Amino acid sequence: MPDLRCWCPAQLDGDRHQNVHGVYVMSLRALVLLLLLQPLQWSRAQQPQLPMVELFAGMHRIEAEVAASPESRAIGLMQRGFLAPQRGMLFVFPEITKHCMWMRNTLLPLSVAFLDEKGVVINVEDMQPKSDDNHCASRPARYALEMNLGWFRSRGFSAGLAINGIEKVGLPR
Repeated sequence: MPDLRCWCPAQLDGDRHQNVHGVYVMSLRALVLLLLLQPLQWSRAQQPQLPMVELFAGMHRIEAEVAASPESRAIGLMQRGFLAPQRGMLFVFPEITKHCMWMRNTLLPLSVAFLDEKGVVINVEDMQPKSDDNHCASRPARYALEMNLGWFRSRGFSAGLAINGIEKVGLPR
């Protein structure tokens, strides 16, 4: 019987050595995976948990995080590596004006629909990641809805069509 106080793989028989080696390899893989995912966790930790609202673009359901504070609007979708197809972010502005969006520190290509106070699409702009280019509402807007790149176009949404459910969102103070 091997001396298990030492827990030296060299003292174990072949089958036990294989098991210990397998556990060691699995533990090492788990550690590497944890270290690779940690930067993603750090970037998510910077972003506050935001309230969600259910919106509809015709028959298409949207789960939108609501960015209504100056801090949440400033962070937006920065540093995110993935956005589910039905997910987006609704920016709620305290004033109706020609708002602009830009993509510095945003890793995903996005489309933004600027909306009036009733949720009617004013214009849709496509935005590329890590860019300081401004993408602006063509006329005064109350909201901006960001979705994955091409989401609005692929569903036939353009100026004049309404996003339903906007009335559930309160205005920032």
